[in-house]
Amino acid sequence: SLEPPDQVITGSTMSHDSPGQSPHEQQQLLQKIIEGTATETGLAFFDLLVKNLASCLNTVGAWVTEYLPDSDRLRALSFWFKDRYVEDYEYQIKGTPCEPVVRERKIQHFPDRIIDLYPGDNDLAKLNAVSYIGSPFLNSEGEVIGHIAVLDDKPMVRDENSEAIFRIFAARASAELRRIRAEEEIKEREIRLNRVVSGAMDAIIELDSHFSISHLNPAAEALLKAPAGELHGRDFSTFLCDRSLAKIGALQDSFREREGQRKAVWVAGGLNVTTATGETLRTEASLSTYHSGGQDFHMLILRDINERIEAERRIHTLTAETEYLRAQLRDEIGFGEIIGESPAILAVLKAVQQVADTDATVLITGETGTGKELIARAVHVAGKRASKALIKVNCAAIPANLIESEFFGHEKGAFTGATARRVGRFALADGGSIFLDEVGELPLDLQSKLLRVLQEGEFEPVGSSVTQRVNVRVIAATNRNLKNEAEAGRFREDLFFRLNVFPIAVPPLRERGDDLLLLADFFLGRIAQRMGRKVEPLDADAKARILNYRWPENIRELQNVLERAVITAQAGRISLAGALPDDGTALKPTGTDSGGGMVQILTAEELLKLERENICRALEARNWKVSGSDGAAALLNMKPSTLSSRMKALQIERPRA
Repeated sequence: SLEPPDQVITGSTMSHDSPGQSPHEQQQLLQKIIEGTATETGLAFFDLLVKNLASCLNTVGAWVTEYLPDSDRLRALSFWFKDRYVEDYEYQIKGTPCEPVVRERKIQHFPDRIIDLYPGDNDLAKLNAVSYIGSPFLNSEGEVIGHIAVLDDKPMVRDENSEAIFRIFAARASAELRRIRAEEEIKEREIRLNRVVSGAMDAIIELDSHFSISHLNPAAEALLKAPAGELHGRDFSTFLCDRSLAKIGALQDSFREREGQRKAVWVAGGLNVTTATGETLRTEASLSTYHSGGQDFHMLILRDINERIEAERRIHTLTAETEYLRAQLRDEIGFGEIIGESPAILAVLKAVQQVADTDATVLITGETGTGKELIARAVHVAGKRASKALIKVNCAAIPANLIESEFFGHEKGAFTGATARRVGRFALADGGSIFLDEVGELPLDLQSKLLRVLQEGEFEPVGSSVTQRVNVRVIAATNRNLKNEAEAGRFREDLFFRLNVFPIAVPPLRERGDDLLLLADFFLGRIAQRMGRKVEPLDADAKARILNYRWPENIRELQNVLERAVITAQAGRISLAGALPDDGTALKPTGTDSGGGMVQILTAEELLKLERENICRALEARNWKVSGSDGAAALLNMKPSTLSSRMKALQIERPRA
């Protein structure tokens, strides 16, 4: 084997055994090469360089590379070999003649038998290499950033002219690579800086020595309410009131007195800025000054605090309102308003007492109008979360495409119409309770997301990938049989079991006996007080009618009937003869005239059936449109909300196509 020291010449010169160019010819060629590459930069420069270097030194190949220290590889920026360019040439330096160039950071010359010296470099045999010379490129810190090398298929010996040419080429290639690296670094810094400036939420405005706008970021365009094209070159003084302009002038004067000191300050009290649309904004502000290109520039950073001031005012107002409403809830919606002494309602109150002080999920069931929301509030107020909010969500009243946003909130721009970030109901209820009224109306795709909140206490707002965690007690209510709905595939069975941890069934009025009279007296007194009227207590006839009627709409219907009775009372006497039948049935005229005639007595069940048929016929006549002048509600002379409520109570749904 051959010992490398016998064959390596460090810092040597070289020539070929065969006759080559004369020194005069080499100088002429070198001058031509220098002139030919003087106007080129980048990869085009390296292409000309390696081609002319191989020609000048009369070698078969020459290449310029950049060093990749992470992988310890060299990647060719340009490689000329036997009258053509070699594309995508990259290699590991270990075991190659380029390795000592990189490791020792100096010129390495192998005049002969290069394959014998580096038998592990398979490329040398493929290139039929005999001799090699390479020189490293170093940056300002002395680190290797690349190298230049020539390769030949015949020996290269010492030659001062060839060495001078090679060093010139190496110096020029090294300078160009350093220039490219510096340019790339500057561009990268500019990109990062522009990204930071453009993405900043604060308005950043650069002002020249004449106080004209020379540059601004998108946030500044939004704050001044004008595009950059209209703002460039405009005197920024026109956006400031006299007092704010005086502040800026005083700060500029103070800067001139701070020779050699940092010229950047917060503007005490901020600035009042008038936008291009004439709106006045209160802003926090900072001002700095710097010198560049022979003139002074000012950097003004503004933050609109109008929204924050308004938000603080609203928070203060809402806090006061919240405390007032909580006190009102404690006074008016505690157990004192759940009126009744029947075994059925006492059982409900006992269940409320048992579960209130826990965090267990509660499912309140019962017919429409039985007071399920009142029970939910009682559970919350009697529990350990009473000092926090009880957030109500009516699952049936929210459009299907907005339910997820209502529950979990959304980010600005998450969907069409999402012009601002919104906090969802679950986030508002964090630490407190959330009441999901009519939970049986939830779409199946949202039920899985609700299940995740119940199981894991986390969710992502619409348009966000950030997971939020909440600690919320869930109280749900429904007038549907969720077990049957789950068996029919209309409600997730696993969600039903998560909601049904502690069920409370609220009885209908017809099962509460004499509670009806207690409730009637209570509502009658409250309605009369609200209307400013005096009424007499219910007589025996009115009590009998109340006890005998089935009250399909329960408490809601009882309140409505009593309110009508107060309005129509004569001399303070309440009469229910025109509203309720004697025996709990409803009357329907059948072709009689005002002179009297036959009447048909219908049971409550028959009346509900007749009502259902009438509503269905009206809906079909209006193609199942509920509201509007051409809707079924107008045809029935009802409010759309009342019709929707009756449709749910009677379980009327549009037939599937």
